[in-house]
Amino acid sequence: MTGDARRALTRLLNAFENHFDIARDGDEADDAALEAAELALRDAFFTYDDILFTQLGVELPFDILDDSEDDDDDFDDSDEDDGDEDDDDFIEVDD
Repeated sequence: MTGDARRALTRLLNAFENHFDIARDGDEADDAALEAAELALRDAFFTYDDILFTQLGVELPFDILDDSEDDDDDFDDSDEDDGDEDDDDFIEVDD
């Protein structure tokens, strides 16, 4: 049983390595390759998380949230502009 968890961990680590290798190219990174690496990383994470919980009864201390949860109407953006108090940080320059 722990062999499955070990294989899932190895797959997750390899997915991190692959994602890093592509991402370090910065603006020159192939968008399709980066997207594929992101999907593989997400899949490897969820697989590892699931196997860790179902086989060993252990939960990871963090979760990846679904993008649809970003649309939550109850979200309170504490960085939202509440007035002109931060305007002193910016200087307008005429073109």
